[in-house]
Amino acid sequence: MDTSTTARDAYSAEFLAAVERVLAEEGGYSSNAADPGGATNFGISARAHPGLDIAALTRDAAIEIYWREWWLRFGFAQLPAAAASKTFDLSVNIGGRAAIQCLQRALRACGNAVTEDGVLDPATAIAARRADPAALMAALRSEFAAHYRLVAANQKHGADFLNGWLNRAYA
Repeated sequence: MDTSTTARDAYSAEFLAAVERVLAEEGGYSSNAADPGGATNFGISARAHPGLDIAALTRDAAIEIYWREWWLRFGFAQLPAAAASKTFDLSVNIGGRAAIQCLQRALRACGNAVTEDGVLDPATAIAARRADPAALMAALRSEFAAHYRLVAANQKHGADFLNGWLNRAYA
């Protein structure tokens, strides 16, 4: 399942920059008993891909999964590059719907009336493109940090991961 040069050429520049950020955060193979995703490699979890040999997953195969199952599926390309990269990165960690809800709350904090439904619809995309970029990024960081604090307070091993999560939210 390695991605050929031709397939890599089909990826957008925005996706390639965003996926590099994800891969820098996610690292390689991990099998932490406290991680609800189970074994992961490049952030791809065994729980979400039960038929995949996670330990043998290549970087190129992970990139292809991120392209197909995250970037295209959730429509992150509709967003301004910085917001797309941030929302995509955190969606890998908290789920696409939850990340888009954080984006929608951030947009509302910036004065945009959007529905908080976790769907990156045209209204959400337009509001993101119209928002002040610096204000939107600050609001995104705040919303993601609030999400992580709530999860940490309500998840058995959440406190074990909170500092890393917050670093990722504020990056």
